[in-house]
Amino acid sequence: HLELPVHWPDLSLLQLALIAGLATFSAIAGGVAGYGTGALMPLVLVPIVGAAPVVPIIAISAVFTNSARMVAFRRFLEWRRAVIALIAALPLCVLGAWLYTLLSGRGAALVIGTSLISTVPLRRVLKNRGHHLGEKGFAAAAAGWGILVGGTTGAGVILLSLLMATGLEGAAVIATDAAVSIVMGVIKVSVFAVAGVFTPTVLLIGLLIGGIGFPATFIA
Repeated sequence: HLELPVHWPDLSLLQLALIAGLATFSAIAGGVAGYGTGALMPLVLVPIVGAAPVVPIIAISAVFTNSARMVAFRRFLEWRRAVIALIAALPLCVLGAWLYTLLSGRGAALVIGTSLISTVPLRRVLKNRGHHLGEKGFAAAAAGWGILVGGTTGAGVILLSLLMATGLEGAAVIATDAAVSIVMGVIKVSVFAVAGVFTPTVLLIGLLIGGIGFPATFIA
């Protein structure tokens, strides 16, 4: 079972500055590429707070950063693909988040490491093969993505590739990804809240990253 320390966060100003600095950079990068926080923030979070709190922290911050992308690109949102993705992915997202709460700290580290190592090459494979997904294929792929995004971090790059495989491009990809990811983020936060994994440290860092990420996204 995922056990997180419940004491008030013992973070130095240097650690907070490192988190804030990378949060700013990843939010700006995400405003352009559509992803960033989930792939980059674990690099500084794991050494500071350990592996176990990382996915809950990113779940909180992602609601903010994806909301900013949604606001910035809302006129390009492709509602039909967003709805298909949500219907297909939501149940498995809940399952993935719940399974994450059952992991030990070592298990969480293994899951996060495997996810970060595998998602970028997987995205390249999907892109290079040039697959075109119809609605049924997209729904099936989105379901598989759902369990990954529920219990890992950095899986956002996969949804971007799936959306591009359906024919979306540019701002439409970012807007649709953001809309889907907002709902997924809220679901993950709800599951983690019910499971009792939100500690003062998780809440503080998640809100710090999200609070910085929301305005920084518009710089892009």
